Amino acid sequence: MTERLSLFDTTLRDGQQTQGVQFSTPEKLKIAAALDGLGLDYIEGGWPGANPTDSAFFETARTERATMTAFGMTKRAGRSAANDDVLAAVLNARTPAVCLVGKSHPYHVEAALGITREENLENIRASIAHCVAEGREALFDAEHFFDGYAADPGYARACLEAALEGGARWVVLCDTNGGTLPVRIGEVVSDLVATGLPGDRLGIHTHNDTEMAVAGSLAAIDAGARQIQGTLNGLGERCGNANLVSLLPTLLLKEPYASRFETGVTREALAGLTRVSRMLDDVLNRVPMKQLPYVGASAFAHKAGLHASAVVKAPDLYEHVPPESVGNARVVPMSNQAGRSNLKRRLAEAGIAVSEDDPALGRILETVKAREDEGYAYDTAQASFEMLAREELGLVPDFFEVKRYRVSVERRKNKYNKMVSLSEAVVVVKIDGEKKLSVSESMDETGGDRGPVNALAKALAKDLGPYQEMIEDMRLVDFKVRITQGGTEAVTRVIIDSEDGAGRRWSTVGVSANIVDASFSALIDAVNWKLCRDVVDAPSQSAVRA
Repeated sequence: MTERLSLFDTTLRDGQQTQGVQFSTPEKLKIAAALDGLGLDYIEGGWPGANPTDSAFFETARTERATMTAFGMTKRAGRSAANDDVLAAVLNARTPAVCLVGKSHPYHVEAALGITREENLENIRASIAHCVAEGREALFDAEHFFDGYAADPGYARACLEAALEGGARWVVLCDTNGGTLPVRIGEVVSDLVATGLPGDRLGIHTHNDTEMAVAGSLAAIDAGARQIQGTLNGLGERCGNANLVSLLPTLLLKEPYASRFETGVTREALAGLTRVSRMLDDVLNRVPMKQLPYVGASAFAHKAGLHASAVVKAPDLYEHVPPESVGNARVVPMSNQAGRSNLKRRLAEAGIAVSEDDPALGRILETVKAREDEGYAYDTAQASFEMLAREELGLVPDFFEVKRYRVSVERRKNKYNKMVSLSEAVVVVKIDGEKKLSVSESMDETGGDRGPVNALAKALAKDLGPYQEMIEDMRLVDFKVRITQGGTEAVTRVIIDSEDGAGRRWSTVGVSANIVDASFSALIDAVNWKLCRDVVDAPSQSAVRA
């Protein structure tokens, strides 16, 4: 028989403590809806009364499956739980569950709170009992538990027992400083269960300061704990919390967890995990980490020719789970390590059919390897590789020709005597024998300078005649620069990520001794890729070499 694991998400509370992260109320509602859709058991929405955003969130948040949870702290010494204003704010959020944090390390009790150990135990018991009496499901986060257990195991355990006596549904062991190794977490949980604490009342909350938060969470489950707390994409204070995006597929797809446990997340819901992970990055306005396990763009990328050849025959030779099980996709990038297997697979994924004996295949491989020797990187710029292959195969229409461009940067004082900069770009293109000149500047709606590359992108996309409508929904979402050689012969590599209204995202690369020229080459590839997909491929959804 399977056992039930409880999944508790704290993205909106602990995740919001990430440096540089501050969710708005609409963003919190959007994230909560996605978490609810995955099938998580608890969603910790924040600390009511701590800030206007969290208070507004609890006024409007609704879930279909997950138990909405408000976070707070145990009452202060010297007053009753019913008269503690901080505890009252948590209860006023009217969530079905509340999670209260309290000290479980005697040093913190005496040095940080300045109270006796016995007073702290009473604060825990009375706070939990008050919440239960108000009709709420109560959870207790035992802060600094593992460090406290190392200092005084009897007192750390007494803190858990006080919460259970008060009626807590879950007592959660927090590795607050993130320094406890998985083997030690397993030993402590085993000790607690062996001496009478019920595992189905124990939870685990780990931080990632040793890059072992996921491993520590699994060690706790192996030892008997039955609730895992974590965050989407591992958000959290300092180095983050246990990453639920890694934990969920591990629990559902990996043995012994897949057979031993059940969760509220179904296999069908798990197939949307990549989308949810990238949605969070979109909310945060950051580029998704490509190396993120399971959901990263590189998680199922096969660069080496030997690997790609094997994957074509049997994907499981080099993939620990099917990429579609988590909503991801297999990628066979092109690079100077590539062979014909990579090339044929990549062309097929782009919808380009080429015969086995086409001499262009060899030419494409040689061109890729020669260009990477010059500083290009096609494994991270798939759209530029596709354009290179299309050109070699004669599959790129003459959409437009850039005759010349010019970009200038001016730095001056404005009317407020503040130094500002402004970039202006002029681009001349030739379409169907007609020259078109476009001018654009880099100032945004707030009056800030977005830089010369922005000005060039706007000028290039300003008037492409019959193709203008097809690029209206195109925008730049990331811009990366790297110097591939040093000294006076430095070469600049620019990679640009673009996105369109259909949600497609593609990367292009440009290389030059001049950063602006490298950027413009990548921009041209980006526009041509978009036009090829929408003009050449749209009618038949494939391109075939005649």
